[in-house]
Amino acid sequence: MPDRAPQPVDRQLPTDEARDLISLVRDIAQHEIVPKAAEEEGAGHFPREVFTLLSRTGLLGLPYASEHGGADQPYEVYLQVLEELAAARLTVGLGVSVHTLSSYALATYGTKEQRVEHLPAMLGGGLLGAYCLSEPSSGSDAASLRTRAVRDGDNWVITGTKAWITHGGVADFYTVMARTGEEGPRGITAFLVPADAEGVSAAAPEKKMGMKGSPTAQVHFDGVRVPDSRRIGEEGQGFAIALSALDSGRLGIAACAIGVAQAALDEAVGYATGRQQFGRPIADFQGLRFMLADMATQIEAGRALYLAAARLRDAGRPFAKQAAMAKLHCTDTAMKVTVDAVQVLGGYGYTADFPAERYMREAKVLQIVEGTNQIQRMVIARHLAGPETR
Repeated sequence: MPDRAPQPVDRQLPTDEARDLISLVRDIAQHEIVPKAAEEEGAGHFPREVFTLLSRTGLLGLPYASEHGGADQPYEVYLQVLEELAAARLTVGLGVSVHTLSSYALATYGTKEQRVEHLPAMLGGGLLGAYCLSEPSSGSDAASLRTRAVRDGDNWVITGTKAWITHGGVADFYTVMARTGEEGPRGITAFLVPADAEGVSAAAPEKKMGMKGSPTAQVHFDGVRVPDSRRIGEEGQGFAIALSALDSGRLGIAACAIGVAQAALDEAVGYATGRQQFGRPIADFQGLRFMLADMATQIEAGRALYLAAARLRDAGRPFAKQAAMAKLHCTDTAMKVTVDAVQVLGGYGYTADFPAERYMREAKVLQIVEGTNQIQRMVIARHLAGPETR
């Protein structure tokens, strides 16, 4: 139906290397991801072969040091790669973001020996990670988690259940937050747990509204023994590590949201310029033209917001408030833009023959993961007005 192909996003990139990187990502997206996206999402197929390809081409470790298998890319470049991947298929874009989040603790807080031993395989050796913080009874209140790790000589024994784990059951390693001491945030420690350790198992994936190709599952740790050499950071430092990781992870979600929104806008523009009613393209009608203009403006604003936060991060400046703002604005934008895209397509937008309905279903989860948008508002308000009084 569309007679106007969408134009690639005109990106302001800092180096020729970054421009070449975006070209590579677009080529992979168009040849390896987009052609299978609708069919595989409908079938609930997880594209492990795509993640293997991304690992082989160096796209799973972009913001980390090259000495450990990364690519030394600034966050402003890495996030734009995520946006391109999410526009092609959110299962892939979000999966790369989660893998990057899962590698953060070891890359940032691990010892030199730990980084040398584990990071090359995590960042470029074909492994895929998952991040284990949430539990059935602790989501937004993550500091109340109950999974416990008990010291036994030179080992730790981990017992508990994690919930809503992206890549649960398909990951090769889990970054696990477990209680090793007192109640509250100071009693939590981080561990790197191999997925094939005895006692690790995953429940059946959740049956979700969207992102059916990305497995989300509970992960059970039944007396899992891990050596102290797999403890990340100091005992009791785990919650601080988790929050630090989430600041960066929220930027990943923001970029993925703008990718989905951009894909929805491209679909809407292509349809509106090709669909004839009353003897002319429906894009000629002012009401619809204004909808498209508003969608494009919201996307550009979101992209500018997440890139501004990324540049703060790259400069070593505080960015937690801006990360929360970016996650809030970009995911709300994705929800609104995808709903409007369905409206532009009319009845066709409500069918699985066009991707608009899939974009709408997928956008919803982005308002929930890695801190609901209500939590983002709390984070922003604390930066503005200080902690809540009790």
